[in-house]
Amino acid sequence: MDPLFWPSETNSFRRFTPESLAAIEERIANKKKEQVKVDGKNKDQGVEKDKLTPQLDLKNYKKLPSLYGDIPADLIGEPLEDFDPYYSDHKTFMVVNKRRTIFRFTAAPALFIFGPFNPVRKTAIKILVHS
Repeated sequence: MDPLFWPSETNSFRRFTPESLAAIEERIANKKKEQVKVDGKNKDQGVEKDKLTPQLDLKNYKKLPSLYGDIPADLIGEPLEDFDPYYSDHKTFMVVNKRRTIFRFTAAPALFIFGPFNPVRKTAIKILVHS
């Protein structure tokens, strides 16, 4: 089968790291710059771009499709980079529990104090997604 349609296990699951967050913030900044350029050029024209929509099989609280393979034991309950291309420019990450249920969280600081890599927040997320 074509590897483009069947992602390998090693490519599917990547930890959410500060570098991942920096890459997301960079994509957001680039998108805003492009938006300003488009708005400046096409003020009078109603140009519609193809907008991405979230994939239905990767919605929050749904089971992770078997297409993505088995999740490694050390990544269960850990923050992961999002698979869905829709969220590539959103400050979010996903967590998958033992039952392969998808949970999506924002990378913004919780309570304006706890960032996504804070040990207290990581513990709270593990408790929340525990099956």
